[in-house]
Amino acid sequence: MNLKDHESNNLHSKIKKSKWTRREWLQQAAMAAVLLPQDYQGGWGGFGGRGRGRFRTRRTVDPSQIPAYKYRILPVGRFPALQKEYNAARNNSQLGSAKLYRDQIVSLNCQAPADFPNAKSIVVVAAYSKTMYSNFMLDGNSHRVLIPFQYYNDDLNAEKLKAIVQKEVIKTPGRRIVDISSNVPLKLLAARSGLGQYARNSLIFVDGMGSYNMLYAFVTDHPFAEDHWTNPQILEECNHCHACERTCPTRCISRWNYSVNIDKCLTLYNENPGDFPNFIYGSMHHALMGCMKCKEPCPANEGIAELSGKLEDVSEEETRKILKGAPDDALLKSLQRKLRQFKAAASKDQFPILKRNLSVLIRA
Repeated sequence: MNLKDHESNNLHSKIKKSKWTRREWLQQAAMAAVLLPQDYQGGWGGFGGRGRGRFRTRRTVDPSQIPAYKYRILPVGRFPALQKEYNAARNNSQLGSAKLYRDQIVSLNCQAPADFPNAKSIVVVAAYSKTMYSNFMLDGNSHRVLIPFQYYNDDLNAEKLKAIVQKEVIKTPGRRIVDISSNVPLKLLAARSGLGQYARNSLIFVDGMGSYNMLYAFVTDHPFAEDHWTNPQILEECNHCHACERTCPTRCISRWNYSVNIDKCLTLYNENPGDFPNFIYGSMHHALMGCMKCKEPCPANEGIAELSGKLEDVSEEETRKILKGAPDDALLKSLQRKLRQFKAAASKDQFPILKRNLSVLIRA
């Protein structure tokens, strides 16, 4: 028996022993993904898993061929079913008990705004976005720092998408549109509308843009004829690949049951103030906030993960002020412009998060 056959038999043996059906795997993926914040990523180091081709040249992608956005439609009558599914996921104790995380999801719900009783439809949108880098200058050296797309204000933001929905999706002037993106479990809407598919790492993958997407949801009084309601799907590549699970530094991505231990999530801790828990080492950090490593080796992101842009440089004087934790109004204003509304530079209250995260990256 060759090594490949041995691995295959071993895999089937473990699956049989665990008695997990594909439906149960999907249920676990759904329960994790509907709750994970949009900016949850995972990951660190490593060469990836099966399905990538360790020594194979990765394909390239023409950026002009990546769709700027995609959308799907659901009637607001689907909200009760979505709420029931969300409640089941939220009440599942296997998803984690960290107060930091529970506090983030407590206000999410599946319903139209109270002041919009005549809402008819939900427009679920995925907008492509790429990672950025910024150079932080210190002691004559340039420190190239990764800033994931969830943490800077992209050109295709909520306001612009709202206008696009009116002009290119609804096409009927005068319709009311309300952005509910911050109030609903976006991954659940994306999966149930067929806009995207769950992956092993509980992210949503959208055809043509991989997991490099920002999700939005709008309700409108326009009555669409379409109803894209569907059963959630798992990304096909995940059936034979463990790249994300292998690259996660805290091992919060499960190998066998498509679930994520959110209590160990790196992003959960570097988004919030306070000391890092002792299981998170300095070498695990690689972004100013969040984590991107489980995206990079993913076969479904091949060619897309390599695309990036550049933000303005942060001067030596500004970097020193950050590391000293001494922000003034001029520094905050400059960082907000250069880092495009990076939230840890929005106020003096949030600034300790920026100081802590940048200090770890520069030491590393």
